Amino acid sequence: MKLSKFCDETLVQFDLKATDKTGVIEELVDLVARSNMVKDRDQLLQDIKERENLVTTGVGYGVAFPHAKTRSVKGIVIAFGRSSAGVDFDAMDHKAVHLFFLIAAPEDAIGAHLNVMARLSYLMKPEENRKKLLEAASPGDVLALIDVVE
Repeated sequence: MKLSKFCDETLVQFDLKATDKTGVIEELVDLVARSNMVKDRDQLLQDIKERENLVTTGVGYGVAFPHAKTRSVKGIVIAFGRSSAGVDFDAMDHKAVHLFFLIAAPEDAIGAHLNVMARLSYLMKPEENRKKLLEAASPGDVLALIDVVE
């Protein structure tokens, strides 16, 4: 699966300014709201926050996947954000998060939504891939990495 079909260079942000979980989510929602896939920015923000309140999407190893199934998007969309300083995201390993993938999917995209989450999780397991994202110099580098076929 080529994940870059759900993301493009305009949905990559290397220098997130936010210093807390809520700020990161708002910044990523603002980024993805530029996409023509988003119908309602405020609804998307609410849905992402509601999902995050259920259980953290900070999976550990410096990675988080804030996400939601929502009626506010026309199709699956992914935004990538990076924080050099790191953010307390209530991660499962209690460490700061540096790499964020915001994933929004239509309410009826159950299978595709899970496939995207599984693929990103798989790609983020190797330390080498996380290191590449921490060092990525261009949005194209990010898109190439998420399309790696293994």
